[in-house]
Amino acid sequence: MTTALNQLNTISASQAETEFLKCCGSQKWAQQMAQRRPFADINDLLSNAHSIWWSLDGADWLEAFSHHPKIGEKQAAAVQSSDARAWSDQEQSQASAAAPETLQTLAQANRDYERQFGYIFIVCATGKSSAEILSLLQERLQNSPESELPIAAAEQAKITELRLLRLLNP
Repeated sequence: MTTALNQLNTISASQAETEFLKCCGSQKWAQQMAQRRPFADINDLLSNAHSIWWSLDGADWLEAFSHHPKIGEKQAAAVQSSDARAWSDQEQSQASAAAPETLQTLAQANRDYERQFGYIFIVCATGKSSAEILSLLQERLQNSPESELPIAAAEQAKITELRLLRLLNP
């Protein structure tokens, strides 16, 4: 991982932004990550990723969310890199293998969520079955918009951390 981190530390700022955008679709987050280089180690990288993420506002969070496909779907609203698309497929692999009726229920719940909150349901799906994801989605539909946005942002932060680790250890 040291070699990958060294490469990330030494590439141009624009190249670094492109790499960071694979992990999180917020342009501001990616720019600030590129500016904070060099990172001493993986812990430094993850600490900076976390502090930058939580310093952003709701618009930046929504921008990041738009770079994810809905659970059970392949296409995000915003353009994704091929790495980000592959990572999304991998993260949602258990959910994608669900029975057709479960996928249909999940699709309807996704629509309900988006109608209620104005953005797609964000969850760190890695290792979760479609039933677990559906249960979480149904629980979160009970939240107020004010309480849901930080919950979705925390899920995005988990996804970003996993993707940063994949970026450094392909």
